[in-house]
Amino acid sequence: MLGKQKMGARIWLAGAAMLLAGCSTLSSLNPFASKPPPRNPPAPLVQFTPALSVRTLWTTSVGATRDSALKPVAVGDAIYAAAQDGTLTRLEAASGRAAWRISTGKRLTAGVGSDGSTIAVGARDGSLLAYDDSGKLRWQVQLSSEILSAPAVADGVVVVRSLDNRISAYEAANGKRRWTLQRTAPPLTLRAAPGILIASDTAFVALPGGRLVALAMSNGGPRWEASVGDPRGATELERIADVSGTPVLIGRDVCAAAYQGRIVCIDAANGTAHWNRPLSSIVGVAADERFVFGIDDRSVVNAYTRDSGNSVWRNNKLEHRGLAAPVSIGRAVAVGDMEGYVHFLSREDGAYLARVATDGSAVTGLSLSGDNLLVQTQGGNVAVLALQ
Repeated sequence: MLGKQKMGARIWLAGAAMLLAGCSTLSSLNPFASKPPPRNPPAPLVQFTPALSVRTLWTTSVGATRDSALKPVAVGDAIYAAAQDGTLTRLEAASGRAAWRISTGKRLTAGVGSDGSTIAVGARDGSLLAYDDSGKLRWQVQLSSEILSAPAVADGVVVVRSLDNRISAYEAANGKRRWTLQRTAPPLTLRAAPGILIASDTAFVALPGGRLVALAMSNGGPRWEASVGDPRGATELERIADVSGTPVLIGRDVCAAAYQGRIVCIDAANGTAHWNRPLSSIVGVAADERFVFGIDDRSVVNAYTRDSGNSVWRNNKLEHRGLAAPVSIGRAVAVGDMEGYVHFLSREDGAYLARVATDGSAVTGLSLSGDNLLVQTQGGNVAVLALQ
């Protein structure tokens, strides 16, 4: 029986889509058969007295993400969001009103990436599509395989990684390919979306196999390569060590985490690791001027000091609730779960500050829109939450 590992993280074997799950039985095909309880039921929600006021400014529907790793992005006064059915929408950040809504004609699996001028999304058939800020198709190119990681757009360039571990850069104005770098893909990887961060003429690219590479934006030349997770074990399953989520840059540090690997902070200039701690994550990290936050593969939230990596706190009250990647906002760190709740924890000690319900479907992405929190759910809603 096909199954999900957690929040859509799946496994690819020898280039074929094979999901690892429990053994199938004939009774599992009978819709009237009783089903065993989940092996790891989500932790029940704890009751607490809110210490932070959170207000929903607006909510609107943009179309379901289903099993695609789609996340909204805010640039200036605009928010761009995509749905798996191919819908791409520009929303006004202040009101949630749709400025335009178009159909890309593709089944979208990756996005959105934007610098405000170019809006890029990726499709299951390997198409990379770029639109201008009015929603007009600027160009489309065909990549060598499916795109799961959101394209990164900056400095007039779109950088994207396809499932076969090929990293390519295209001119944002016309789609002309600037460079391509092919990396060897491990035989077994999570069906997840290792991200790309562009900063200071460098693309920091998270990769399967536990590697984080820094590439020159001009020609794709490697500036450095660092280990976030080292494949270990006797079987290919035990050796999965994929970097998860999008790296974050804070000051001179670029921080990332890997499944069956570590959480690390690395000198962005030369790739030297400042510190690392054991952590197995499939969703990535968040950071601010004092702390780095990581969520392990059991949905336990961890906080570390940014300068030394010392453990500050650990919150296991959301265990097995399928948390999405965290976001640091104000005095809180926000996480979204599989039932559509957004939880706000104290960045200082991990205590509950607030909780907000959305549409009841899994939160697929959190990001910032100015001083507010931008939320997208699997069911297709986008909401903006304001902390007061």
